[in-house]
Amino acid sequence: MQKLKHTNPRVKEKHYDLSDIEFEKDFITCSIVPSHFSHEAHLRLAWIHIEKYGIKQAQKNIQIQLGKYVEFAGAKDKFNMTLTVAATKTINCFKQRSKSNNFQDFIIEFPKLKNNFKDLMASHYSFDIYNSEKAKKEFLEPDLLPFD
Repeated sequence: MQKLKHTNPRVKEKHYDLSDIEFEKDFITCSIVPSHFSHEAHLRLAWIHIEKYGIKQAQKNIQIQLGKYVEFAGAKDKFNMTLTVAATKTINCFKQRSKSNNFQDFIIEFPKLKNNFKDLMASHYSFDIYNSEKAKKEFLEPDLLPFD
């Protein structure tokens, strides 16, 4: 019999050691260790900002703050404007259907956000937004399925 992996996000992800307020503050001040800023932490940041500021302001905040953070982390070449905006819009779409009132429950409710994110993006884009130089510099609207 195969042993099941423990999928509780609190076990794997270091960012859960922080409250939403602490996580946002530490991100803004670039106090989060880059190795702790996982894909799931990116999603949590979007969730927090949408919850606190609404989608339009969340998009602006995250673009600015993530740009600052990747510079701090020495990963400026990894910043992707299309992916940043698309991820925020995707979280917002799922959040509107969610019954969860916190991120931990939200990511359990919608595990494909964590486990199949590239497939989600592929349902919106027919081209590779991950390696497109243009997508890295500016937000490209989806050509398959709009976010709104």
